[in-house]
Amino acid sequence: MQATTDERGVAPGPGPATAGELLQLAQELLRRGEAYAMVTVVRAVAPSSAFAGAQALVRSDGSLHGWIGGGCAKQVVIQAALEAIGVGAPRLVRIGNESEVLATDVESHPMPCASNGTIELFIHPFPDAPLLQVLGSTPVAACARVFAQQLGLRVSSQTQGIHPQVALVATQGEGDEPALEAALAGTAQRVLMIASARKAQRLRETLRQRGVSEEAALEAPAGPDIGARTPAEIALAAVAGVVAWWRTAGRQAVPARPQATPAAAPGATTAVDPVCGMLVDPAHSQHSLEYEGVRWHFCCAGCQAAFAREPARYAASRASARHAA
Repeated sequence: MQATTDERGVAPGPGPATAGELLQLAQELLRRGEAYAMVTVVRAVAPSSAFAGAQALVRSDGSLHGWIGGGCAKQVVIQAALEAIGVGAPRLVRIGNESEVLATDVESHPMPCASNGTIELFIHPFPDAPLLQVLGSTPVAACARVFAQQLGLRVSSQTQGIHPQVALVATQGEGDEPALEAALAGTAQRVLMIASARKAQRLRETLRQRGVSEEAALEAPAGPDIGARTPAEIALAAVAGVVAWWRTAGRQAVPARPQATPAAAPGATTAVDPVCGMLVDPAHSQHSLEYEGVRWHFCCAGCQAAFAREPARYAASRASARHAA
């Protein structure tokens, strides 16, 4: 599976990507908040071109970068990676036709290729990171930015041109009203403010009198009560409140990024390999045969050879499958 070129210029170079190139791509996707999954081959049984330690990165649009073996298992790997991204949980995946008892935490798929090899993979998803807007130039605000970035959140202090999911107002008396107004007027579904409940209520009433609508739920004091006293401790509690909201209500409140199902290139019709059932892009298929006026496409030379030996059998089987569907 060769590395593909990203249309926005963030991809490994041509050919199998090195670990450094995949890491660079992962860091860029993390910076942009785009979800992805790292796929690592943990076991390979011949005949298979994969090897233990081979890696690839699957983006939320279904594109695969890197190398985890031949093309037969590509569709299975991409779909499993997209599902892992969707639920935000890692998984172990086995692709093979060996009859053996597997651990309950291993997800099993048949090997669609005629080579009949086996590969086992670990898929580690990195869901899209929320954008946290931190307003304020106080020591607490500075600490909060550091903590949030260490936890993998994207952080911005801007008030224009961004679309945060959650905002933290850490002004502490230095421009409270304009900062809170900017947070409430933005796209944040949750606004946390480092202030007492009484002070926050007074600010809320002042802004309401000025016609500022409150679309986001306001939480003040920000985060759980941990007996915080120092700026770092106060910031820690506030960021904990951000994480708590994101892990519970936040993911449901914010529309998820669309995740594309791998498909054929634009303008192409997706075909089904009549031997193994794998989806094939006719525009880029390297293996095809014509039988009784129909052009059949295959994922690999093995499936093409199997069809050539018994074309009537596979054509009839595929026709039955279409009728059943």
